[in-house]
Amino acid sequence: MENLYSLSELTLKDSKKPQAREILLAEGAHSLSTQELIMVLLGFGSQDIPVRQLSGKVLHILQTAGDENLTEKLLNTRGIGAGKACIIAAAIELGKRLNSAKGIKINSPTDVLPLLRHYTLEKQEHFLCVSLNGAQEVMNIRTVSVGILNQTLIHPREVFAEPLKERAAAVILSHNHPSGNADPSDKDIDITHRLLKVSELLGIHLLDHIIITVSDYFSFVENGLVFQR
Repeated sequence: MENLYSLSELTLKDSKKPQAREILLAEGAHSLSTQELIMVLLGFGSQDIPVRQLSGKVLHILQTAGDENLTEKLLNTRGIGAGKACIIAAAIELGKRLNSAKGIKINSPTDVLPLLRHYTLEKQEHFLCVSLNGAQEVMNIRTVSVGILNQTLIHPREVFAEPLKERAAAVILSHNHPSGNADPSDKDIDITHRLLKVSELLGIHLLDHIIITVSDYFSFVENGLVFQR
């Protein structure tokens, strides 16, 4: 009888698809999506949870948990033990210390693009808010929402809550287009105009909205759309 569960055959089939670690070694860490970077940190999944599925859970925690309870949330996740939790928490802290964007002065779209470039590798749209102080230096970069942009997801309260707490003088909005086309949709334009009106009421300058892709970008300011100065 034919052995349908041959481990050698399964291994051969799986090996044809490049793994995250192989891509990192061949092309560099910048070639991996955020979830794939987490897969490299995890190394492998648990007995009943594949590493890709587990990395998705970790990514959700990183996007929603604060610094204070990150390790606790990781430890409470099925499939994450103390070893994996420590590796992830340490990697996050190391990245913050060595590659913090805080203090970088932003004078044009090309100044902010390097800080956002890794989001172009994401398979879903990420709506981002860059907070700036009065000297136009980066205070914070955070993800407002993940998924297809609409007026329900991109609520002004979610966009401006943190900049208000930080006493930011200005913000730059950005989101990625996984399709590779950087041109704004009608919905992108509508949302931007709505957020611009709110920013005027709050006294926070909306300097630009930048759409990013792997090889291109679209700046609302550079393309003649009116923003506060």
